[in-house]
Amino acid sequence: MSDEFAIEARGLSKHFGTLRAVDRLDLKVPKGQIYGFLGPNGSGKSTTIRMLCGLLLPTEGSATVLDTDIPGDSRALKPRIGYMTQKFSLFGDLTVFENLQFIAEIYSFPKQDRGSRIEALLQQYDLVQQRDQLAATLSGGQKQRLALACAVLHRPELLLLDEPTSAVDPQSRRDFWANLFQLAEAGTTILVSTHYMDEAERCHRLAILDRGVKVADGTPDELQKNTGMHIVEVLADDPYRAHAALSNIPDIASVTQLGIRLRALIPTTVDDPLRLVDRALRSLDVQAHAQLTPATLEDVFVAVTMTPRERAA
Repeated sequence: MSDEFAIEARGLSKHFGTLRAVDRLDLKVPKGQIYGFLGPNGSGKSTTIRMLCGLLLPTEGSATVLDTDIPGDSRALKPRIGYMTQKFSLFGDLTVFENLQFIAEIYSFPKQDRGSRIEALLQQYDLVQQRDQLAATLSGGQKQRLALACAVLHRPELLLLDEPTSAVDPQSRRDFWANLFQLAEAGTTILVSTHYMDEAERCHRLAILDRGVKVADGTPDELQKNTGMHIVEVLADDPYRAHAALSNIPDIASVTQLGIRLRALIPTTVDDPLRLVDRALRSLDVQAHAQLTPATLEDVFVAVTMTPRERAA
């Protein structure tokens, strides 16, 4: 395994009966970066994370995580990783401080350093006032911060986060990501799954999964520059009629409405996408302005998760 990567997966697969939850996944996660898994529910993100931390045995393939072979000696790996699940999984009938104490005990954190480490985490994750509060009574954002504090208490080299912000408000999500950037800057490698486009844009690199298959991999900027699609934005007086005019054109692969704007994805094999859109709008006498625009990450996601027939439209 290269010293450059914290995770390398080769043909990693997991089957549940006839369901291929993860199908021949190749993956390289650079050290000290935030690497994102973007995909809808059921795309294989959680299954992959569970295989990488040794909770699930792969059906096929293998991975090397922090120089440890998976499947293999996952017991040796566990003290070096932190894992945060989508669902709050700490003890609701213990206080914030007691949960941190318990995690310190599990990881055999040096007793002489536990008090100072826990106090530092309470400060860092804004939980000082909730120190003696039962975890079950915390707000969603507070539970999230406590879960992250517990996941990093033993200073792991690798942090695995499974949709950690799915149940919190936008401000809590922003604060959470500020904490992730601090951890990455300090050298922690972070693998985070999400279905939020704005979160995916914050990752240094990301993979897009669709029905267990990796369909794209790269930096957000690289992915946005290589969609294989012209992106045409349409501002129309009547967006509903404009949508109807565009959605029935065979050469237009996708049309999405965003308020009064439409975004049409047209394969780069089409030579004059603006002319194609203009003719379609005029066919229903729709007054609109169309222009080429750079791809967003949502455009990328739509493009790479299309069926081959849709992409070839």
